[in-house]
Amino acid sequence: QVQLVESGGGLVQAGGSLRLSCTASGRTFSSYAMGWFRRAPGKEREFVAAISRSVGSTIYADSVKDRFTISRDNEKNTVYLQMNSLKPDDTAVYYCAGGNVYVSRRPEDFGSWGQGTQVTVSS
Repeated sequence: QVQLVESGGGLVQAGGSLRLSCTASGRTFSSYAMGWFRRAPGKEREFVAAISRSVGSTIYADSVKDRFTISRDNEKNTVYLQMNSLKPDDTAVYYCAGGNVYVSRRPEDFGSWGQGTQVTVSS
């Protein structure tokens, strides 16, 4: 199974930016769709963004559209989530996920998950 490790979480002021990284240990990274999900306090896990295998088409949740950007570097086996104009409502544990699909916003389509990284946005 693919091992995923997230990094880049932390504390940031509202309106600020943060970039999350997720690195995969396997050598089939380019064949996986990659996604970011988050779980806020008292909330269910929700889809944030995903990027397809191959060409790298992207999809986003409405709540982060035009603020977050997902990208990937297949040479480095790494997927990124650039988060701009952060809001307190973005506070959550963010999880990186990999799936053997083209692209998806459904967590059940992702079979590999990272440990999560905390993002806290202060007002």
